[in-house]
Amino acid sequence: MLLSGFDIVVIVLVIFVILVLFAGIKTVPQGYRYTIERFGRYTRTLEPGLNLITPFIERVGARMNVMEQVLNVPTQEVITKDNASISADAVAFYQVLNAAQAAYQVSNLENAILNLTMTNIRTVMGSMDLDELLSNRDAINDRLLRVVDEAVQPWGIKVTRVEIKDIQPPRDLVDAMARQMKAEREKRAQVLEAEGARNAQILRAEGAKQSAILQAEGQREAAFRNAEARERLAEAEAKATKMVSEAIAVGDVQAINYFVAQKYTEALSSIGQANNAKVVLMPMEASSILGSLGGIGAIAREVFGDGNNPPPPPRPRPGPVRSTPPVAPPPPNPFNPNSER
Repeated sequence: MLLSGFDIVVIVLVIFVILVLFAGIKTVPQGYRYTIERFGRYTRTLEPGLNLITPFIERVGARMNVMEQVLNVPTQEVITKDNASISADAVAFYQVLNAAQAAYQVSNLENAILNLTMTNIRTVMGSMDLDELLSNRDAINDRLLRVVDEAVQPWGIKVTRVEIKDIQPPRDLVDAMARQMKAEREKRAQVLEAEGARNAQILRAEGAKQSAILQAEGQREAAFRNAEARERLAEAEAKATKMVSEAIAVGDVQAINYFVAQKYTEALSSIGQANNAKVVLMPMEASSILGSLGGIGAIAREVFGDGNNPPPPPRPRPGPVRSTPPVAPPPPNPFNPNSER
């Protein structure tokens, strides 16, 4: 089938319309912003999704990534306030807030942020001493973040974080710092050891003092109780003596027997418990102690009488009978001729 000239024109027009539609439809991915330029002039910013532009009149100017991005700051030499040379590197995190400003206010955005961060690192770290620099890294990060974020605000950029990754002093300086740290730690150890020895001596002195006080109090209490015990013993002895005296006065022979037997028994017990006594020699009369007590009772009855009866006349006591052992004749002497064989 042959096509006429009108049909060819219609087909060409349809193809042209399709091409125009494809040229005017723009799809923006999530996390990006497209700037639109009309005859080279910025007009608007396309948001993520499906967008329409005027073909042949408008075009996409810049495709800006609005996600947070990481920028590595290379190692650089920094001279501190006390003229110490160190090497430091860092990392910066930034985000595009305004795509138009980031696209048209600065050229080569990443290089600009990098150079700005490097110069501010030298400025901030160069205004601090080495000891302060090594111990106040958080303060350095805060100052860098504040300064850099303020500088990139006209570009539509937000610096969210600036972190110093590593600070490397010279090797000889590191050795000197190590010796200084060792000396400080040894000094601290000696101070702590001296304080511990002093505290130990104080505690020992306090313990000895308390021990002496408690020992003195114990001795005083013991002496007081011993004196009280002796006093009560003396009172009991006096009371017992008084009772025995009263019993003797009224003629109670049993009291006399008890009193004499008690004293006799105590004397024998003292003799037997002596430390240097190995052999104890007892008198012959010790075995007849009951007889002696009976004799003492008889004497008391003779002296004081038994109630209303007069005391009986004294009776002679028989003496002990001693038996003389027979004497054996001496044995004969064989060398004496006069002796009996």
